[in-house]
Amino acid sequence: MLYRLLKAIVSLGVWLYYRKVKVVNKHYLPEEGPCILIANHPNTLMDAWIIGYVSKRPIYFMAKATLFSSPFKQRILRSLNMIPINRRGEGVIPGVSNQDSFEACYRILEEGKCLLVFPEGTSYLERHLRELKTGTARIALEVLRRNENNVPLKVIPMGLNYMQADRFRSDVLVHIAPPILPAEYYVANKEEISPAAKRLTEEFRVRLEHVFVNSAGKEEEELTESLHRIFQSKYMKQEGRGVQGELNRLKEIRDRISELSVMQAWKIAEIKQLQEKINWQLERLDIRADFLDRRFRSRMFLRQTFTSVLGLLIGLPLFLYGLIHNVIQYKLTDYIVPRVTKDPEYYAPLAVLIGLISYPVFYLLFLTLFRFLFDLHWIYYLTYFISMPLSGLITYYMNRYLMHVSLKSRFLFLWFNHKESLIELKQDREKLRALLFES
Repeated sequence: MLYRLLKAIVSLGVWLYYRKVKVVNKHYLPEEGPCILIANHPNTLMDAWIIGYVSKRPIYFMAKATLFSSPFKQRILRSLNMIPINRRGEGVIPGVSNQDSFEACYRILEEGKCLLVFPEGTSYLERHLRELKTGTARIALEVLRRNENNVPLKVIPMGLNYMQADRFRSDVLVHIAPPILPAEYYVANKEEISPAAKRLTEEFRVRLEHVFVNSAGKEEEELTESLHRIFQSKYMKQEGRGVQGELNRLKEIRDRISELSVMQAWKIAEIKQLQEKINWQLERLDIRADFLDRRFRSRMFLRQTFTSVLGLLIGLPLFLYGLIHNVIQYKLTDYIVPRVTKDPEYYAPLAVLIGLISYPVFYLLFLTLFRFLFDLHWIYYLTYFISMPLSGLITYYMNRYLMHVSLKSRFLFLWFNHKESLIELKQDREKLRALLFES
């Protein structure tokens, strides 16, 4: 009961925080039978919440034992299907036994339930698959050994691809790979579990690398992200739309960088130099790269700017209404999160947790004040309460649109006063594209 309640609350937080969670190959998620879900781990608690959000089945989670630091926390977290594991270098938490935890995992799978494990063990906000621990494979093989290979166990690799993991209203792509059957590895290595576990873990790595954008290291990741921002454009016709299209283009850039690093290493230095120059120019001019692809027609541009400003002025009362009822919570979250942690992989889950508490509390305070000032039918109070979060989202998008109008006006000014700089910048970007994609 507590698990279902928490899942409903957390799913609401995920739905509000991310604009879209797209799932590819959801049919690979089994609706029944024992399975182990494995995934990359860039975004701490949010990774487990996302997987719980897309899965219809109850999921049991393996979690670090430091979260179970008191008897009260242990009772609560265990009731939420969480299984503690003492990790090396973090000490042993009283009341937590790894042997008992592994035994619990075996029973869960033997009962035909679903277990989630992050085989990397730790979480860092990066597009890089770290070394996988063999523990997941050992759990799978041990279940088969205990039951004489009579358990139809599947392992489902899941790639968690965040466009901007710590940014509000960004997108997520969950890419699910075909199931792995541990029985094949068990049968081939019945007498030697350790070699079988290593081979199975390597298969986990191969499958996971196919379902998310995996960079070789931090430097390659940063260069890939920077080039993607420079080439990304909603004004150009590109194959594939939405988060999947963007991630495909990100992967294409990553693959090309990896290829050039081996075949034409000298080109990488030129690409970095030109990329830095373009980013410096974009920052100096204070425009977005995709504005360079706009077809400029002065009358149409002025008409669009005028209608945008007019629309914002008409919507100003609604904007202010949403701002009044949501700005304190929004600023409070922005203030608390960086003071609680300096690790960016904790930003999103902390923001969701703080938001799930602060927004309802302030809405109830506003509602209490409203009831004190006005004696109305209950339907008005309900309408008022519902209007607060809805107006908050509207205000957020209106604010983003206002920034877009500001950038359009800035571009218009530059077109009339610094047209040569914009043309030079566009030429540099085409040179960069040729350096990267032409042999």
